[in-house]
Amino acid sequence: MRIFLLVLSLFTFSATTYSQGVIRGKITNPVNNEPVAFANVLLLNTELGAISDEQGFYEITNVPPGLYNVRASFVGYKTKTQFEIQVTLARPVQLDFVLTEDASELSEVVVSSEFSRSEETPLSVRKLNANEIERYPGGNRDISRVIQALPGVASTPSFRNDILIRGGAPNENKFFIDEIEVPVINHFATQGSSGGPVGILNVNLIKNVDLIAGGFPTNRMNALSSFFEFQLKEGRRDKMATQLTVGASELTLSNEGPIGEKTTYLLSARRSYLQGLFKLIGLPFLPTFNDFQLKTTTKINEKTELTFIGVGAIDKFVLNEDIPDDETEEERENRLYLLNVLPVQNQWNYATGVRLKRFRENGFWTFVLSRNMLNNQSVKYSGNDDSNEDNLLFNYLSQESENKFRAENSIFKNGYTFKYGVNYEYSRYYINNFDRATLASSGQVISVESTSNYNMYGGFLSASKNLYDERLLITGGIRIDGADFGETAQNPFNQLSPRVSFSYQLRPNLFATANAGIYYQKPSYTVLGFQDQDGQLVNQLNDVLFIRNSQLIGGIEWLVPEKNRRFTAEVFYKKYSNYPSSLRNGISLANLGADFGVIGNEPVESNSEGRAYGLEMLAQQRLFDNFYGIAALTLVRSEFTNPNTDGYVPSSWDNRFIISLTAGRRFGNNWEVGARWRFLGGTPYTPYDYEESSLISNWDLRNQPILDYDQINAIRLKGFHQLDLRLDKKYYFKKWNLNWYIDIQNVYNFKAEQPPLLVPKRDGEGNILVDSADPTRYQLNYLNNPAGTVLPTVGLIVEF
Repeated sequence: MRIFLLVLSLFTFSATTYSQGVIRGKITNPVNNEPVAFANVLLLNTELGAISDEQGFYEITNVPPGLYNVRASFVGYKTKTQFEIQVTLARPVQLDFVLTEDASELSEVVVSSEFSRSEETPLSVRKLNANEIERYPGGNRDISRVIQALPGVASTPSFRNDILIRGGAPNENKFFIDEIEVPVINHFATQGSSGGPVGILNVNLIKNVDLIAGGFPTNRMNALSSFFEFQLKEGRRDKMATQLTVGASELTLSNEGPIGEKTTYLLSARRSYLQGLFKLIGLPFLPTFNDFQLKTTTKINEKTELTFIGVGAIDKFVLNEDIPDDETEEERENRLYLLNVLPVQNQWNYATGVRLKRFRENGFWTFVLSRNMLNNQSVKYSGNDDSNEDNLLFNYLSQESENKFRAENSIFKNGYTFKYGVNYEYSRYYINNFDRATLASSGQVISVESTSNYNMYGGFLSASKNLYDERLLITGGIRIDGADFGETAQNPFNQLSPRVSFSYQLRPNLFATANAGIYYQKPSYTVLGFQDQDGQLVNQLNDVLFIRNSQLIGGIEWLVPEKNRRFTAEVFYKKYSNYPSSLRNGISLANLGADFGVIGNEPVESNSEGRAYGLEMLAQQRLFDNFYGIAALTLVRSEFTNPNTDGYVPSSWDNRFIISLTAGRRFGNNWEVGARWRFLGGTPYTPYDYEESSLISNWDLRNQPILDYDQINAIRLKGFHQLDLRLDKKYYFKKWNLNWYIDIQNVYNFKAEQPPLLVPKRDGEGNILVDSADPTRYQLNYLNNPAGTVLPTVGLIVEF
C-alpha cells in the first residue's frame, strides 16, 4: 500500500503532455495471407482514418488517448470491427485486420464480424476481447472468472474456478491457445477433473477468447461441453514494451518486442505472495504459485508462418499449523478439521507446441505439434506427524504426458469451404500410490506403482456452403476417433461423430440457427491407468468406453450493429451415455463433484447415463456512448443415473437457475466504473453417514467422514448471489502509462451455504472425545461451513 501511494503521488504531480497516439497495422486476406490494398480504416465516431498501401499497411496519427472502436472495410470484403482499442501516448497501437471476401450481393447482410459466427460454428459462440477481460468486476484479471459472465456458465460460491457449461462437468471442456491444446489453465488443478483457485493465463497477453458451447467444429475433439479458443496478441514489430502489474495476490511482469526482422515475442512471468496474506489472516493452508508464458511468431516468408507457445506453472500447497490467538471455538474446530483433511500438495505442469501455417491461393495447411505434462503429488500423515511412517495415510504421485500431432487442410473454392485432417496422440500415465485410507473399512491397503501408454488417433472432414445470397448457411461434417485403451475404443467407427448446423437470415441481422451432433470424449487418465493390487488395468479389462454425448440446439440471434448490440436465445438438449460409474459405491462420477484431489482413481464401468437441457438468453452491449454490459440468463437441469438407484438424480452441476448481470461506464478524465451481480441456484450434495463416520476404526484410518451414498445428492443448498464492483483510473504520459484499480468482490458480504462439516469434538488439549454411550465411536458434531467474505483488491499496472 505504501508503494502504491508513493507511485500515485509521483504521477499525480507529473507534468501533463499533449502528444497524440498512433494506430498502425496490416490488413490481410485470411485465406491466402495476401495483403488487402486500399482498404479503409476508420475510428468510429471520429473523423480519423487511413487507407492501406499496396502492402496492406496503414497508419492513423494524431489520435487522442482513449478507447475506440476501429472498423476496416473494402469493396468485396466483409467489414470487420475491432472494439475497445486502447490508444496511449507511450507507444503506437499495433492493430492488424483480416478481411474475408464477401460473395453476397445484398449489402444489408454485411454486419460487424466481431459479432458474427464462423462458418463451422454458426451458433453457441460467445466472444470477449482484451479490454472486456481486463476490466471485468470481481474477475481480478483471471480469465477463468471472467467467462462466468457468459450464458450457460455456472460457477461455485467458493474460491475455485471450476467451469461448468450447460450442466456438464468441469472436465468436459478443452482449451486451445492459438490452435495448440493446453489441458490445464488453473493452478492447483483437480486431476481427472478441472478447476482450481487461480487461473494460469496472463490476461495481458490475450487478444480475445471464444467460448464454443455447442455445434463443435470437426477439427476439435475429446470434449463434451465446450471449447475455449484463446488468441494471444502478436508481439510488437517496432520496439520492446514492458508491463508491470502489482495486485493483491501476485506480481506479474510482461514483455514483448521484435527479434530480428521476421520474429516477434511475448513473455510473461508471475509470482504469488498469497501465502503471506493467508498466514496473516490465520488460514490453515498456504498456497504459492508461479506461472510463465511465451509466444513467438516468425514470418518465414509471405506464405509461411511459424508460431511457438509455452505455458507452465509451479504450485506448492503447505499447511499452516500456527494457532490464532483470537479464534472462536467453532473456528478452532473448523481449522483443526481442515488441517486433518488437507494434504500437502505439490504440482507442476506445462504445455508447449508449434503451429506451422502454409498459405496458397485458395487455402492453407495447418500443422500442429505439441507436448504437455502434469505432475501431481499429494501426501498426508495422520495428525500431520511425519516422524513415523506408520502415520502415513496416503502418498500419491502421478504424471500425465501427451505428445500430439495434427494436420489440417482448408480449401476455399467456388463458394464452398472444405476442411479435412488427421490427428495422432501418444500419451503416458505414471502412478505411484500408497493409500491406507480409501479402503480402510475393508482393512486393505493400496500400494501400486505402474506406467501405462496409450495411442489415440482420428480424422475429420467438413464442408460448408452459403446459399440464397448468403441467407442460408449449411455446415456438415464427420469425424472418427479411436484409442487402444479398450477393445471397443480401438475401432474408430465405433466412435463415429456426425454433425450438421444451419443458419438462416430471416431478415437483415436476424438469424435462426440449429445444430445436431454426436460427440465423444475419452475417460480421464486416472480412470484408464487405474490398477489393482495384482497390477491389472481393471478398467481396460472392463472395456471402458468413450463417453458419448448427443446434442440438439436451436436458437435465434438478433444483431444491432449500429449500436454494437447482440441478443441471442438458445435451447439445448444433451444426452450422455457410457459415463463411468464407480464399482466401489455404484455412483456415477458425474455425481461426485470436483474438489481438490483426484477424481476417477478407482475401478469403474461405463454404464451411467445422463441428460442436461435448458434455455440460455444473452443481451450484450459492446462499448457504445461510453456504456457496455452483458446480461445472461440460464435455466438448466442436469441429471444422471446411478447403477445402484432407480431413475435420474440431480448431478453435482445441477444449478437450475443462473443469472449474470455485468455493466460499466466510462467517464471523463479516463475514469471507469463497473459492476457485476450474479445469482446461482443451489446445487445438490450427498450428506455424511454419521454411523459409519463416527466409528473409531474408520475415523482413525481416514481422518474424515464417510458419505452416505444411499442419499446421493439428496439435499440441495440454498441459492447464492454476489455483487462485485470495480473502479479504474488511467493516466497517459509521453513514454509510459499507469492504471490503478480497486476491485471489491462480494460487496455486501453474502455468506453462501455449503455442505456442513462433520468434525470430531475435542477436549482442551485437542484430543478427540469418545462417545460415553458407545466406546467404539467418537463424538462428532456438524459444523456450519459458509463461504464468502468481502475481498477488496488494489492493483497497479505500469506500461513502458
